[in-house]
Amino acid sequence: MTYAFIQDVPANAEIYSMIKAKLGTATPTGLIAHIVITRDAGLRYVDVWETEEAWVQYRDEHVEPAVTEVLAGFGLPHDHSIVVTEQVEVIDVWLGESTAKIG
Repeated sequence: MTYAFIQDVPANAEIYSMIKAKLGTATPTGLIAHIVITRDAGLRYVDVWETEEAWVQYRDEHVEPAVTEVLAGFGLPHDHSIVVTEQVEVIDVWLGESTAKIG
């Protein structure tokens, strides 16, 4: 079953870029869409995955270690209590064919 969430994190584009660099360029297994937008208090991620299990596995094996390492470089703890995550129901996902790099 498709799994999706919105997550607000108190990070900036520099921190995000450093984390993304540690994740590599290969598309994670099970990822349908990952969108990052700026907000007043940081960034908002909108993710759609084929299953919750695919997300949890990728998060635990790749995202969490990368975030911990990058934040440690700034002297910051990896504090989950300041991250707000809301599971959402997916009605439709429509992706374009553009390969243009955004940002």
